[in-house]
Amino acid sequence: MLLNTLLNMPDNFTALFLTEVKSIAEMLDVAAIDKVVSILAATRSGGGRLFILGVGGSAANASHAVNDFRKIGGFEAYAPTDNVSELTARTNDEGWSGVFESWLRGSRLRPEDCALIFSVGGGDLENNVSANLVRALQYAKSVGAKTAAIVGRDGGYAATVCDASVVIPVVNPAHVTPHSEAFQAVVWHLLVSHPALKLAETKWESLR
Repeated sequence: MLLNTLLNMPDNFTALFLTEVKSIAEMLDVAAIDKVVSILAATRSGGGRLFILGVGGSAANASHAVNDFRKIGGFEAYAPTDNVSELTARTNDEGWSGVFESWLRGSRLRPEDCALIFSVGGGDLENNVSANLVRALQYAKSVGAKTAAIVGRDGGYAATVCDASVVIPVVNPAHVTPHSEAFQAVVWHLLVSHPALKLAETKWESLR
């Protein structure tokens, strides 16, 4: 119904795109987001670390989110893609599909830690899509670490196995990637702003 409405709108791409954004925001699963909040709060209170994994645009989001979780939320947080030297060395020597798994092994992932996945598709071994995320999640589950995800479409492997997953609704199949990556930012900013997770005042809001 919504897609038909959007496709019948006047030929104005900007209006169409922003209408999609509004619809996605209204359709987000509040309970799923709150479950991620609970997992993250338990991770921090239990002395666990937060590892944020993503590829492509999601890797850039992971880097930004690490800053926010560390600075605003007081987490010990890391993204493997922030260390280009290690990432490319492991890719060269061990292969791209296992790069995140080996990085987590090297970080001595523990049961009290949490792996947070940012992804459009969530990983799919059968179609060889983001196999590195799948293997990272398999390893995280094997050591008993907590897992969460913010993913697009149907969420792929991540949505199937994670302890909590926020799936960005699809309102237009032509815009799955931009909306998924944009709403990763919306959701993680919600998380670090949540009273259960926020510890430090952000700069501009602290100015009176």
